[in-house]
Parts: sequence; structure tokens; C-alpha cells
Amino acid sequence: MALGLAIRQAVATPGLAGWRSCERAAGTGTQKAAACARRAIQVAPQPLLGTIFCSRVSSVPFLDRNETVAPIVARLSAAIKRESETMPSTENGTVGIASQRPATKRPTLRVVGEPAAPPRRQRNVERRPREYLTPAEIETLIRTAKQRGRYGHRDATMIVIAYRHGLRVGELCALTWDQVDFGQGLLHVTRLKHGVRSVHPLRGEELRALRRLRRDQPEGRHLFQTESGAPMTPAGFRKTLTRIGEASPLAFSVHPHMLRHACGFKLANDGQDTRALQHYLGHRNIQHTVRYTELAAGRFKGFWPD
Repeated sequence: MALGLAIRQAVATPGLAGWRSCERAAGTGTQKAAACARRAIQVAPQPLLGTIFCSRVSSVPFLDRNETVAPIVARLSAAIKRESETMPSTENGTVGIASQRPATKRPTLRVVGEPAAPPRRQRNVERRPREYLTPAEIETLIRTAKQRGRYGHRDATMIVIAYRHGLRVGELCALTWDQVDFGQGLLHVTRLKHGVRSVHPLRGEELRALRRLRRDQPEGRHLFQTESGAPMTPAGFRKTLTRIGEASPLAFSVHPHMLRHACGFKLANDGQDTRALQHYLGHRNIQHTVRYTELAAGRFKGFWPD
């Protein structure tokens, strides 16, 4: 117990004298060890300011007292200074502040081998002179459709029905035989976009075309079917009408909604009542119908008499 106490006291004493006194007391008795430990505490020199202790203080390297090792604070400050001088930063002028940089437009980077973005779609005004067809142009499309492919009669009938009744492409492809009344010559029209339903009369030309279509094509629920017996889709008829327009003498591209506009302008030019035209096209708001009457040339008849 006394020897352990002496050792602990020697360890607590900074300096080399306390350690050597305790070592010499280890081989002697307990009383002598305690005495040596007390003497070591008394004669222990002042603690060194360095981080390494040795008897040969003046000659041992790696010591801050003999200036072979710099203090930690000095070393850290020197390292920080060197790093600030070499590393890019806004203080040494190697990196500019974003707000002070000139406003230059950076080029768009594209990965090598990645396909470029598709071109911007042209506006309708740039692609065609107007968004409707005249009755003469409708007849041209019908003649071209009858002369094209095995399904010319089906394509021509779709053009006639869409034009005569002002149908959207979705309404045209959704027609079923239940909506056709051959006995009374009526067509029950169901509108999209929350439109008003109506019943349209079918003329003799349309009834004959529909009867022939029902005989030629396989049995099915829908009026217009594909070769596999599936109903014609809006995308399918859109592509078919585009090819028909390209094969026709027309100098511009056509799309299915132009048939609906052609119906509206044709009836407006014939002098039909605007309210009746609104229900015929299924418009809930009459403002959508006024666009057809605005371009009706019949309003200006008699302005300049011969």
C-alpha cells in the first residue's frame, strides 16, 4: 500500500526526478520506498514546457524548447495561411463572386450520343391558310378517299358523316349502330366536352353509304372498324385523313377537326339561325357558335349593288 502510494505520488510529480526516485525505491523496503517517494516530490524540478521529457533536454530533437518543433498553434496558422494562398477562393481573387460575374449565356450541354430535342411545333397559321374547308375541298377529299386503298368507301363515309353532322373525331369513332335509325333516317348524336345531345336527319346519300358499309364490314358494334374488327381510333383516323390530304390536290395539310369547322361555316353561310346552329353543333355556350357567323359572307350581300 505504501509502495503504491509512493508510485502514484511519483507519477503525479512532473519531471524525471520523481520517476527515478520511485524506481530506486522499488527494490528496497516499504519504508524506504515511501521515503524516496517523498524526497522525489521535494526535489522534483519545475515541469518542462515541452511535450517530450528527457534528461538530455538541450540535445534531444523534436522539442519546442530547443526550437526543433514549432508549437501547435503556430503550425496550424502556417498551414491555414498556405492553404488560403493556394486554394481557390474569393479572398485571393481566384474565384469571382456570382453577383459580380458578367451575365453570359452558358451553352447548353448535351451528352454525346444523346438524341437532340424534337423541333418546336409550328403554329397553325404557319402550316395552313385557314382552319376550315370549303364544300369544294370536302368533295375533293371524298373523291380522293374513294380512289385510295381497299377501305376507300369506309374512309369516304367517315368524311361525309363528320362533315354533315359536325362531329369531333372522338364522337365520330364512338358511333355505334344503335345510334342509327334506318327506318326514320335519324342519327342520335352524343357529344363530348359536356355538349348538348341532339338528333340529326340522315339524307339518302348517307343512308345508302351506311347500308353498304354494314354489308361490307364484319359484324360489330361500331360503325367504323379497322381490318382486325376493332373500332377505329381517333389517332388512326387522324393519320388516315392526313394521308388522304397529301394524296389530294390540296396544297395544305388537313386534320379531322377541320371537317367540324367546315360544317359550321357552311351552315352559317347558308343563313341558318344561330340558335339552331348552336344546338346542331352541340355548343352549350352560344359564344362558340358566333365564331362561324362572324365569317359568314352572306351578311355583306347588298353592300355594293351592281
